[in-house]
Amino acid sequence: MASPSSFCIAFIIIEKKTFTKWVNAHLARAACRVGDLYSDLRDGFVLTRLLEVLSGETLPKPTRGRMRIHSLENVDKALQFLKEQRVHLENVGSHDIVDGNHRLTLGLIWTIILRFQIQVIKIKTEDNRETRSAKDALLLWCQMKTAGYPEVNIQNFTTSWRDGLAFNALIHRHRPDLIDFHKLTKSNATYNLQQAFNTAEQHLGLSKLLDPEDVNMEDPDEKSIITYVVSFYHYFSKMKALAVEGKRIGKVLDQVMEIAAITARYEALAAELLAWIHHTITIITNQKFANSLTGVQQQLQAFTAFCTLEKPVKFQEKGNLEVLLFTIQSKLRATNRKLYVPSEGKSISDINKAWTCLEKAEHEREVALRNELIRQEKLELLAQRFDHKAVMRETWLNENQRLVSQDNFGYDLPAVEAAMKKHEAIEADISSYQERIQVVVELALEMESEGYYDTRRIGAQKDNILRQWALLTELVRARRARLEQNLALQKIFQEMVYMIDWMEEMQVLLVSKDLGKHLLEVEDLLQKHGLLEADISAQTERVQALNAAALKFSELEGYQPCDPQIICNRVNHVQTCLEELEELAAKRRKELEDSRQLWTFFQEMEEAEAWIREKEKILAAKSCGRDLSSVLTLTNKHKTMLGELGNRRALLHQTMKKGEKILAKKSFSSVGIQEKMREVCLRWKKLEEITGLHQQRLEDALNFFQFSAETDDLVAWLQDIYRIVSSDDFGHDDYSSQALLRKHRAVVDEVEKHRAAVLALRKQLALLAPDHRQGVDIQIRVVEVEQLYGEVAEVAVLRTQWLQDALAVYRMFSEVHACEVWVDEKEQWLEKMEVPEELDEVEVVQHRFESLDQEMNSVMGRILDVNQVVQQLVDGGHPSSDEVRSCQDHLNSRWNRVVELVENKKSQLSSVLKIQNFLLECSEMKAQVREKRKAIEATQSGGSDLGGVLALQRRLSTMEAALVVLEPRLVELQQEGEALAAAHPGRALDILLPFEEISEEWDNLKRALQGCEDTLTIAGRLQQFIQDLDNFLGWLVKTQAAVGSEEVPDSLAEAERLLNVHVALKEEINGYEEDYAKIQAASELLALEEMEVPSLSLQQWLQKLDAGWGKLLQSWEMRRELLVQSHVFHLFLRDVQQCQSSLYNQEATLAHAELPDTVEGVTKALKKHKDFTTTLELNLQKVQLVLQAGESLRRQRNLHSDRVAEAMEGLRAKSQRNHQLAQEWTRRLQDHLELQRFLQDCREVRPGLLRPPLKSETSPKI
Repeated sequence: MASPSSFCIAFIIIEKKTFTKWVNAHLARAACRVGDLYSDLRDGFVLTRLLEVLSGETLPKPTRGRMRIHSLENVDKALQFLKEQRVHLENVGSHDIVDGNHRLTLGLIWTIILRFQIQVIKIKTEDNRETRSAKDALLLWCQMKTAGYPEVNIQNFTTSWRDGLAFNALIHRHRPDLIDFHKLTKSNATYNLQQAFNTAEQHLGLSKLLDPEDVNMEDPDEKSIITYVVSFYHYFSKMKALAVEGKRIGKVLDQVMEIAAITARYEALAAELLAWIHHTITIITNQKFANSLTGVQQQLQAFTAFCTLEKPVKFQEKGNLEVLLFTIQSKLRATNRKLYVPSEGKSISDINKAWTCLEKAEHEREVALRNELIRQEKLELLAQRFDHKAVMRETWLNENQRLVSQDNFGYDLPAVEAAMKKHEAIEADISSYQERIQVVVELALEMESEGYYDTRRIGAQKDNILRQWALLTELVRARRARLEQNLALQKIFQEMVYMIDWMEEMQVLLVSKDLGKHLLEVEDLLQKHGLLEADISAQTERVQALNAAALKFSELEGYQPCDPQIICNRVNHVQTCLEELEELAAKRRKELEDSRQLWTFFQEMEEAEAWIREKEKILAAKSCGRDLSSVLTLTNKHKTMLGELGNRRALLHQTMKKGEKILAKKSFSSVGIQEKMREVCLRWKKLEEITGLHQQRLEDALNFFQFSAETDDLVAWLQDIYRIVSSDDFGHDDYSSQALLRKHRAVVDEVEKHRAAVLALRKQLALLAPDHRQGVDIQIRVVEVEQLYGEVAEVAVLRTQWLQDALAVYRMFSEVHACEVWVDEKEQWLEKMEVPEELDEVEVVQHRFESLDQEMNSVMGRILDVNQVVQQLVDGGHPSSDEVRSCQDHLNSRWNRVVELVENKKSQLSSVLKIQNFLLECSEMKAQVREKRKAIEATQSGGSDLGGVLALQRRLSTMEAALVVLEPRLVELQQEGEALAAAHPGRALDILLPFEEISEEWDNLKRALQGCEDTLTIAGRLQQFIQDLDNFLGWLVKTQAAVGSEEVPDSLAEAERLLNVHVALKEEINGYEEDYAKIQAASELLALEEMEVPSLSLQQWLQKLDAGWGKLLQSWEMRRELLVQSHVFHLFLRDVQQCQSSLYNQEATLAHAELPDTVEGVTKALKKHKDFTTTLELNLQKVQLVLQAGESLRRQRNLHSDRVAEAMEGLRAKSQRNHQLAQEWTRRLQDHLELQRFLQDCREVRPGLLRPPLKSETSPKI
């Protein structure tokens, strides 16, 4: 018995062989394969390509290089991609794969198989539940497919497959034509396995992952068998999907068209219908009617018979024509033929236009008949009503004319107002009766306009009534005018009495002698008097209006309500009272104005006197200040007081003028006014004198204090400057000396600026007041300032010269030291440096020399500056001239040596750099040519699908463009090599040899490119055909699902939408018919070229495609028939709903109708009901059309025949019920009309019987 270790080794060998074949089967699509699974996966390139093929995604580009670190990086990229795909990698690292660990490498491949091949498997059980894992799903699928096969019992993926029957059963279930399963025996396991594996490889295109001896063993490897069985699952799943597509397409192919017969039938029916429409229009457009009520009624009955019997039949024929044309067009669209166009004049639009003309003529005929019938009935009724009303109106007019001919107004305002109210009541009664007169006139005019035979008699009665009505209205208007005159005059007399009483009250207020005892009291009296004057002014206008209105009544001609002399006397009395009142008001205002001026003058004088006393006290208490700030404060306050003084002077002058005016009027005593004016003037002059003296003292003190402060500030500044310029610090280096010189120059500028200030001190001293400028202290102070300024200026000039000499020496020594340090450093570097032979090192050295050039330019400028400074010092006779000259000579000699060393090194470096650049360019060019040749050779084994072929074609095009760019560069490189070999004979062989290798690689590249282009041209055709076929089959399956929908519309909109969608689907099918023809032509071309298809044979694919296409067309036609029936049924339901809505409205109208309580209302109701009855008859025609359409649907055995019958029964019952209700309501209205006519006659007779006798009154006199 074999040991466990031997079994483990056998499993590993089998797994490696199986996994290697599985990997190669998938890498074939990427033009790649592996020999040894352990070693070929170590660099990560193959692993990355495998994952890209399985996932369909692009992974990061692998790193080029053969070192271990490059391999680890590439494997890490692949493992990272698996982690992103949520693949759990336990204990597998990149180093394990790179080191070739057998167990972990096989584990990684198995994990990839589980993720991309097995994990996608999902099988539903009988209770529609998915299996728990992908492995269980695969086992369940195998059990389902092999169920019923004898001696096949799959319980696992090991021993259940040993005899080979399970593999044969899977193939036989899906392709029974390939294997005769009944001839197989369980004992011949090797034959069974060999036959199954060979059949799968030869006929199904599945790679032979296992050999018989790998399965026919005591304990087969489970992973290897699962890997092989998964390939069966994916192949048969795809084949099943293609078979289902073929079955669906086959349902559409069977259809028979009968378009020619239907088209002929349409032409005949359309011609017959159009002839009938034109003939009927000619008949019903005749508008001649009988000139009698009976004749018009007979013509209306004949027209109603046409609308209800003859026309509905033709309407049904018209609807059938529309359905017939729609059927023709639908069948033509289904076969992708040109749509049928009816012959000229027989299209649906022509029939609809003719039918519209018919309905228009029918409507005009109906309207004309109804109008004529109504006109005849109306004329008879109008004649009866006019005779009855005319007699009643004439009687009433005669009685009211006698009533308004009497005048009885009264002698005062209350009596006249009472008479006006009585007259208004009479007018209201007469005005309300105007509508009845107008009714009689309208009746007569209406009869005349309608052409009534006895219009002369009617016109004479109407004119008589209008003449009597005009006479009555004229009498009423004249009586009202007389009443209004009397009422207006009495109101004016009443207003005059009110005005006289008011003027007497105002005179008592205006004779008062109170003129006020102070200003506030006078102001109050003036305000009250202003209100009185405003009241008088307003009442004056009112009095003038009253007088003018009263005088108009004295000038009237004809009727006069009062004696004119009485009116004139009252007007004169009122005017006299008003003039006296205005004189008293003017006198009172003048007295009050004079009093206000006097008291205003006294108040202003007292205010001026108080202000003067206040300012005198302020000036008497002020001093001239103790320092500059106090003097400035007092000066500002004094300026403010001067402004106040000027303002107060103008006010005082105005007040004095007012006093002079009061004295001129002599209305009051002048003694007190003159004394007050004299006293205020004296105090004002005294105040102005005090103010001038105080201002002069303040100005003198301000000038003195300002001069003293400026002198003190100047002395302090000169002392500070002297300490600065007398310093003995000249700096210890260049920087410090330069800083001291800058500060000293700034100090010298400040000293010069203050020269003008020192010279101006004498002038300022002369301008001071005598008390201040004659002081000894101030004169001594000025002399000290002048002496101190002279000392400062002398010391500043000496210090400037000392600082400049020190700065020049420090600068020269600093620059010399810096230059010598730089020269020492560069001399040491140049002496030690050797020119390298490697390109990278040469470039580094060259960059260093470029930096050195920039440094030398900078240092040379500094050395020139040093030479210039030394020359200046020597020329100026500096004490250290010899030392400075020696330092200069030493620096210049060292600089010349450095320049010579640099030029030698640059020459050596340039020669080496040219040779190395040429060799590097040769190496890069050789690598580019070799890489492009390898890329072209790799394309010859790629392109297993259309995408791969197109990608390779693009790569070749890009490569050809790159070669065109490279060729000129090769020529330039050859010329450059020859020039270098001539310049350097010792290295000529090393220079020319690399270019020879480049030429050889270039020739190999061109030969490989030509061979690859020929191969890709053939592969592109095959891959394009496969992709087109796959796309077409995908569309075919989707369209079959859409055509096979069992959705039934439940509304008219839904039916129209589904029908439009179905027609659009047919247009889409027609659009794909060209693609179908292209695939057929491409398959014939491929058959002629003898190309092989990877999976099914070309003939099998085309047979399934033809079957699927035919079934798709057949399914579309069946679905169209169902949708057309549903659409017609919902059109019928829409008409039924419209009829039912109309019937319900009619029923509601009849149920809510009420009987009017007047003759006019009943007459209108009868007229309205006749219109309603006519509408009811027309609606009955529509109901009959709908019922006929329903019968047609039942005869055609529509899908919804039961619902059609139910709707017809309900519609018929509701129509009959409404007809009975309308007849009953007609009888009730006729009975009620007779009752209302009787009641109206009673109401018109009753007012004349109940009116009391009139009382006569004599006309009043005023």
